[in-house]
This record gives sequence, C-alpha cells and structure tokens, in this order.
Amino acid sequence: MQLALRHITKRFGSLVANDDISLTVEPGEIHCLLGENGAGKSTLMNVLYGLYGADEGEIVLDGEVQSFSGPGDAIAAGIGMVHQHFMLIPVFSVSENVMLGHEATGFAGSLDLDAARTRVREISDRFGFHVNPDAIVEDLPVGVQQRVEIIKALSRDAEVLVFDEPTAVLTPQETDELMEIMRQLRASGKAIVFITHKLREVREVADRITVIRLGKVVGEASPTASNAELASLMVGRPVELTVHKEPPTLGADALVVSGLTVADANGLVHVNDISFTIRAGEVLAVAGVQGNGQTELTEALLGLQEHVIGSITLDGKELVGRSVRQILDVGVGFIPEDRQADGLVGEFTIAENLMLDRSFGAPFVRAAAVQRAELEAFAERTLSEYDIRAPGISTQADMLSGGNQQKLVVARELSRDLRLLVAAQPTRGVDVGSIEFIHQQIVATRDSGVPVLVVSTELDEVTALADRIMVVYRGQVVGIVPADTPREVLGLMMTGERPAGEVA
Repeated sequence: MQLALRHITKRFGSLVANDDISLTVEPGEIHCLLGENGAGKSTLMNVLYGLYGADEGEIVLDGEVQSFSGPGDAIAAGIGMVHQHFMLIPVFSVSENVMLGHEATGFAGSLDLDAARTRVREISDRFGFHVNPDAIVEDLPVGVQQRVEIIKALSRDAEVLVFDEPTAVLTPQETDELMEIMRQLRASGKAIVFITHKLREVREVADRITVIRLGKVVGEASPTASNAELASLMVGRPVELTVHKEPPTLGADALVVSGLTVADANGLVHVNDISFTIRAGEVLAVAGVQGNGQTELTEALLGLQEHVIGSITLDGKELVGRSVRQILDVGVGFIPEDRQADGLVGEFTIAENLMLDRSFGAPFVRAAAVQRAELEAFAERTLSEYDIRAPGISTQADMLSGGNQQKLVVARELSRDLRLLVAAQPTRGVDVGSIEFIHQQIVATRDSGVPVLVVSTELDEVTALADRIMVVYRGQVVGIVPADTPREVLGLMMTGERPAGEVA
C-alpha cells in the first residue's frame, strides 16, 4: 500500500506544528522521518493515525483520499502505529491485549481467546518474534512488549506501519533486534514510517530520509549521508558530535559506597555487595545492559530504596537511613531514567516543576507562600539558559516534547548548589542537539568540582563522558576500568566476563 501525505498543516492556536508537509512512502520501503524533539514528527503521525485532524492537506492511500475521524478509521484503512510509550494493559495477557478493541466472540457472545492466541502464534512464528500468547504483559521485558505492539498492528492487517521513536526505551541489543524485525516487515511488502532522531539507526535501516525542522520539511537525505550532515540538517547548524573535555582536576574522595546491597520487598537482591569511590571533579560512568541493578543503585543513593545494607557517604556524611528530602537537601541532584514517571509532574507548569526540589523554603517559598515574582524570574532565565522550547513558563510539562522535558529536569537539578550529581540515562529519547547540550552541562558540572555518577546503556555516551567506567552485571561490579577501554572489552564485561589485569 502506498502512503502519500500532501500539504499537511496542523495548528495548535498560534503554534504551527506541521507546516505544508508532503511525503510519500512506497510498499516495501522504510522511510525515515528525522528531526529534533519538538520538530513536529509525532504530530504528523498522529494526524495520519486519526488522533488529530489536519487543518489543511490530505492523506492518500493507494490513490484514494482518506477521511479519518479517529484511530479506528485509520486502522480500518490499513494503518498501524507502534507508539513510543506502549499502549498496553499491563495486567492483561498478550492475547487479551492483541484482541482488545476488536474482540472475537464465540458461543453466547463469549470472548474467543483461542482465536486470539492462534493469531498471535501465526504472526510471532512468521516474523520470529518468540512471544508467548499467554504471558502477562507486565512480566515481559520492554523489547518483548514492543513486539506485542507490533503484533497488535499486524493482527489488524496493517499495510502501513508507523514506528514512533521505537528505540527510546530499548537496550542496544533490543534495538538491534528491532532493526532486524523492521527489515523483515519491509521484505514482506509493508510500508514503514520510522520516526527517530538517532543517526546510527537511520543509516542502518532507512531507504529514504526526510528531515523536519520546526514543523517544515527542510530536505531529503540519503542513508549514505554522514552523521555530521544529518545532524546539521536536523538542527540547522553544525553540531559537535564529540564530547570535548579536559583531563579531570581531581579532589578528595567525595562519594564512597561500601558493601552496598539492595533487595526488593520479596528479598530478591538487585545490587550485591557493590563498592566504589568517586572523587570530586570526576565522572564515574556505569555501563551495563538495562536491568542489571543500575536502577536500584541510583535509587539507593537517593534514599528511594527501603531494603539497603552497607554504607553510602558523601563528604564523610552517611546517607543510608536518611529520607529523600534530607538527601536532596545535602546537595544531591538526580536526573532519573524515566522523566515522565519520576522527573516531572506533567500537570504542573514549567515554573512549578523548576521549584520541586526547593518547595519548602527560600528563594521560592517564604512564610508558606510561593514567591511568584522570584519563581517567574528564575523560570524565564532558566528557559533561555537551557534552551527549553515552549510558549512560556506557564506551559504544562506534559505539553513539551521529550527532549524539552529532559532539559527541564536537567535545568532544575543543575541550577541547585550540588555536592553530587546522579544522572541516570541522561539523554534517553532526546535528539542530537539536546544530547550535545546535556553532555556539555554534565562536563561543566564535573569541571566545577562536583562528583558525577552517570548511568547509561549507550556505550558511546559512557565512553564520551567517563573518566572511569564501572561495568555491572547481575547486580555486581565486573570491573572498574579506564575510559579509553576498547568497546570490545566493555562489551564482554557487560556479559559478566572480568577483564584481565588490574582494574582502575
């Protein structure tokens, strides 16, 4: 099925999110839509999927102009969408999620789950998805949950598949698996729209690339284009893809973690007897496949884990046993791995989110009253300094693009007087321009003498930011090695293999 978008324009008040956009996607083609967060990519696809109505322009499938009043119409026309944030019911089985919305019924109107199971098996076997129809979704790894989303779309005979930032929550291994799935779908004749801002992925699978900036198509590019060329098209200026930093000026031991063990309420150990030290003015980056204790480690440092054994000292002061509020107040900044769940209050404004860590006293609260003038002046200044793109400081956080949400979290944490920065997946789901900016801010924090712990599943990010690298596997430290350790060695360490020789 051929898809053509012709002169699509979508406005939200005075904001023109899509401005006269046209593109065509052929059957058996992966057409990549590349652009910064907030460029209008997802808005365009939401118009295609019937979630928004276009103010101008038309959607054409196989030469016929379409009129969608909602996603049901788009699905019936053969369009399927795999969202960045999965549209699954966690407590339902795979089969129940797949049949949701077009339930097959049997005798006396009962749900025909057997038919759904058969359909899941057929699609799973055809594309090698290896998905159990009876598995409960919340028990599945993120990468498998994404396959369930794809099965949902294919079960409704989708011929045009839209992947909206599909790798934002995936590990490198899961990303590679998704790339292979997309190639299989292309080979089967599906027309695929791939929305992303990750240059490596674009060059790996795209047949054609359309670049959108500030709501407009600014050019087309070949997958053979260099990273620098693609990045420049995306942001409208040359982008520095390499992190430049001077050798660290190291101070005394600042964060000292000794014998740290973290277990959940059921007694399952996620962090097992970890010890490490970060000196003032140093970045220690944690590398490892997601799910090997990184989340529990960072949460333990912030007092968010209840079952903790061992010692965590910052500038000689013990943090274990302190409340989250007390830990924040001693100067610990925290960029959480999930900005929506843990970093922001979506219904709060930009200004309100910027004061979350400091809502109990000066400068924003005095005598239990919010000092609006002080807060608004700070918010306006921060909006400009951190290049947070929004209509104004009264914009709700959930109305921002992912990259601007992340910059909002970074701005709040780095605008405080810090003694330690803990940054978990600091650039997950953000575009190349925002990555450049966030990396610069982390390096500047380190250069100011603050110890920094960075946790990332992106090896490029780990090696770019780190002064030393700590590799974890199944909740234990495999080794702490220099930042210039070859990727091949780091990859082996991430499987649990210990390096030869002494560690740093």
